[in-house]
Amino acid sequence: MSNKVIICGINTATLPNLSEEQTSALLLKIKAGDEQAREEFIVGNMRLVLAVIRRFNVKNTNPDDVFQAGCIGLIKAIDNFDLSFGVKFSTYAVPMIIGEVKRLLRDGNSMRISRSIRDTAYQVLKTRGELEREEQDVSLEKVAQKMNVALSEVVYALDAISDTVSLFDPVYNKSGDTLLLMDQIGDEKNTDETWTENVALQTALGTLDNREKKIIYLRYYEGKTQTEISKEIGISQAQVSRLEKTALSMIKNRIRA
Repeated sequence: MSNKVIICGINTATLPNLSEEQTSALLLKIKAGDEQAREEFIVGNMRLVLAVIRRFNVKNTNPDDVFQAGCIGLIKAIDNFDLSFGVKFSTYAVPMIIGEVKRLLRDGNSMRISRSIRDTAYQVLKTRGELEREEQDVSLEKVAQKMNVALSEVVYALDAISDTVSLFDPVYNKSGDTLLLMDQIGDEKNTDETWTENVALQTALGTLDNREKKIIYLRYYEGKTQTEISKEIGISQAQVSRLEKTALSMIKNRIRA
C-alpha cells in the first residue's frame, strides 16, 4: 500500500502540504464556521492519514477501507480540536486516526499486527511484570533498559496492541453530569508557583526600556546572538552585551524584591 498512488480515487501524489501558517489560518476559519476552509483542511491533512496507516500491516484488508477509516479519525479530530489545547493539530489528530483504523480492523476481525511487534509487546509485558515483583515504580525506560532495546520500540509495541481512547471519551456519567477523560488529566507545568513566577517575570520586564526589552526578547525568545542583535538594532556588539547584562540584573533584582 505504501507504493499505491491512487487510493479511494485520490491521486496521493497531488495531495497538498499545509504550512504552519496555513494550518493556523484554516483552523481559525473552521472555528468560525467556514465549511470551505474545513474541506481544504481535510484534504491538506490526508498525507498525515497516509503516514499513519503505513504503520499497520493490512494485507488482508482493503486499503481504501483503511484510508477511509483514517479520514474519519481525521474529521473527528478536526471537529473536536480546540486551539486552546496548546498542542499541534497533528499531535492531537494522530491518536484519533490510529483509533479509527484499529476500530475498523478489530470490528472486521482482520487486525494483523506483525509477529515481531507482537513478540516484542509480549516480552515488554513479561519484563514489566518481572520488574514489578521487585519494585513498585517501573517505568518504560527501565523495561527498555532491561530488554536492551530502544525506548521507542517498547512504546510502539505497546501502542500497537492497545486501543486508543479519545480525550473526550466519558469515564463517568451520573445524574446528567459527565466526566471526560481530559477532566482527569492534570497540568503539572502550569502550577500556582509557575504562574506566580511568570507574573513576577512579566512585571520585571515591564521596568525595562524599549531597547532593553527588545534585546532580551531577541536574545532569549528568538535565540539570536549578540552579533545578530547588534546588526538589527544598529549598535555595537559590546553595547548589546552591556545592555543585556544590565537588563538581566534589573530583572533578577526585581524578582527577588
